[in-house]
Amino acid sequence: MAFKHSFSHLTLSQVEQAARNNAIWCDTICRTHGAPGEFHADVWFNRNPVPRFYPNVVTLSNQRPLAAQLAHVQELVAAILPDHWAIKDSFGELDLAVLAFQLYFEAHWIWRAPSAPLPKVHDHSIQWVRLQDQPQLTQWESAWSGNPIGHSATPQPLLFLPALLVDPDVAFIAAYQGSALIAGAIANRTEPVVGLSNLFAPAEDSVSFWAGCVATAHATFPGLPLVGYESGVDLSHAEAVGFEKLQSLRVWGR
Repeated sequence: MAFKHSFSHLTLSQVEQAARNNAIWCDTICRTHGAPGEFHADVWFNRNPVPRFYPNVVTLSNQRPLAAQLAHVQELVAAILPDHWAIKDSFGELDLAVLAFQLYFEAHWIWRAPSAPLPKVHDHSIQWVRLQDQPQLTQWESAWSGNPIGHSATPQPLLFLPALLVDPDVAFIAAYQGSALIAGAIANRTEPVVGLSNLFAPAEDSVSFWAGCVATAHATFPGLPLVGYESGVDLSHAEAVGFEKLQSLRVWGR
């Protein structure tokens, strides 16, 4: 169910490429749930309630007046969306407190050049794979969410739907030790870059699992930079496996 976008990336900065990749991923998730968003020159936004953990707005450029982006935000405010919707300010430039938003968190965009040396994966008992079927995907989401299948008192509906498995630009990466799925990530390819997101791994030896995710993403989509955003200890792990820290972003909630 690949959905193509025609953005020219020849003059985009690294941060703009990362932000557009992230917005396309947000739109891909929303589309699988029947709620696609809209792409404009400087912003992606969605007039519908979106799946949990995903924003209604992602800013795409800081080359135009901020008033244009704020106009889209005000349009959604006036639409009276359900509570708890969010805005990803990709360049950390919007003051949304005046519109009754609260700052959820700050992070940094990250970039890893395809020419950087691939990290070595030392534990050969770990098998890294790209998921192929729905049972694997259900197991992956359970491991990612920290809720073992059948053990949640209030089970959430699936966030990652099987239609994503047939999209050639999306790869769910998993690390198996025997039959146990112990780490993973999502890679989504846009024209110039590959986004790496939703990475989870055991707390012990996390850098090694980051290295495995990076190596698998590069092998799946060779020749393209990896992008994403992280904060805190995960940002340190990303830098340890060759990512460069770029500009900061902010996520606001209402």
